[in-house]
Amino acid sequence: MNTDPQRRRMQRAWALNDWANSAFATTVLVGFFPIFFKQYWAKDLAPTDATLYLGFGNSAAAFAVMLLSPWLGALADRLAAKKRFLAMFTAIGVFATLALAFIGPGQWPVAIAVFALASVGFFGGLTFNDALLVNVASRDEADRVSAFGYGLGYLGGGLLFLINVAMVLKPELFGLADKVAATRAAFISVGLWWLIFSLPLFLRVPEARVPDDRPVGWREIVATVRQIARHRPVWMFLLAYFLYIDAVNTLAQMAVDFGLNLGFASDSLIKALLIVQFVSFPAAIGFGHLAGRIGTRTAIHLALSVYIAVSCWGYFMQTEAQFYQMAAAIGLVQGGVQSLSRSYFARLIPAAQAGQFFGFYNMLGKFAAVLGPLVVGVVAASTGNPRLSILALIGFFVIGMVLLSRVGEPGQP
Repeated sequence: MNTDPQRRRMQRAWALNDWANSAFATTVLVGFFPIFFKQYWAKDLAPTDATLYLGFGNSAAAFAVMLLSPWLGALADRLAAKKRFLAMFTAIGVFATLALAFIGPGQWPVAIAVFALASVGFFGGLTFNDALLVNVASRDEADRVSAFGYGLGYLGGGLLFLINVAMVLKPELFGLADKVAATRAAFISVGLWWLIFSLPLFLRVPEARVPDDRPVGWREIVATVRQIARHRPVWMFLLAYFLYIDAVNTLAQMAVDFGLNLGFASDSLIKALLIVQFVSFPAAIGFGHLAGRIGTRTAIHLALSVYIAVSCWGYFMQTEAQFYQMAAAIGLVQGGVQSLSRSYFARLIPAAQAGQFFGFYNMLGKFAAVLGPLVVGVVAASTGNPRLSILALIGFFVIGMVLLSRVGEPGQP
């Protein structure tokens, strides 16, 4: 059995993968790619058309991961291969991110395709990273360790994002010709950061199950669905999660595009993203401790209530100062929703089948990510009013909260 120092080292190594891959989420997914896509690769397209294509790119990546996650999760459990699959998706994400730096002006279809591939690497790896939580944390530790991972992710992603922002705002200080060269260098820095800081997980996190090399097919997937159906807390939570995480992820992925459509300066939007990152670091860790006091479900409800208020606020937003305030409000709760949802689900499921169950967990999250950006893009394009798209997300939060209220705290009837 591991000593306490050994266990803490494993937990830190596992959490460091959030530090590693969050660089993609901040600099690429919600930061520079939407801006660079609109202002460089797709500058000749109408803004609403660019929004639509950006939504298609996000949705295509999510759809691919949605199809793969349950099957690969079951296969990872069977072969004791969660780390191997995580390594495969990490490699896909890293090399596709590096490739973004070499796409020329006006090549928006190529940019969308490579971005979607990088997103598959990022989102696909989450299934196996999340499933490894049960290898490093007991049920009592799950909230704290999951929150630490998300907090470390926000800090790491935020630090690199801060450096990348400085590169773009002052490229001459870094020996770069202009903002375009700086943005390309930022994509390269993300790929290298992701690769280097993911290594401790592969070296220190154990995966001790005896592998079973029997093939995994649709019969096993159907069997897992039936098992989920027999456990009401599991499927009720998954349904609630599907709805509310749709809105959470959509707000994160489309926030910069929303601000651009309102006429805000791109530099101001980048500053708002930095606010989210650095507020989220302590807030995510704080939510881990808050859950221990008021219960995980109640803490998630609290965070979702803030999201509803923020969505209403976004419809009436007029100034960049208000955008900064909204960013701070989101930062207070975003990490809490994500980390506590992960730990809540980890305590609901059998540890030996974590890969399978987290495959479905991430499948639903990605199916929501197919729907959310698409809804935002279609509403913005069809009405010409981006403000209406943010109101459409409120229903997802409300219904998700109602369903979550019907799920007991893990370990309780």
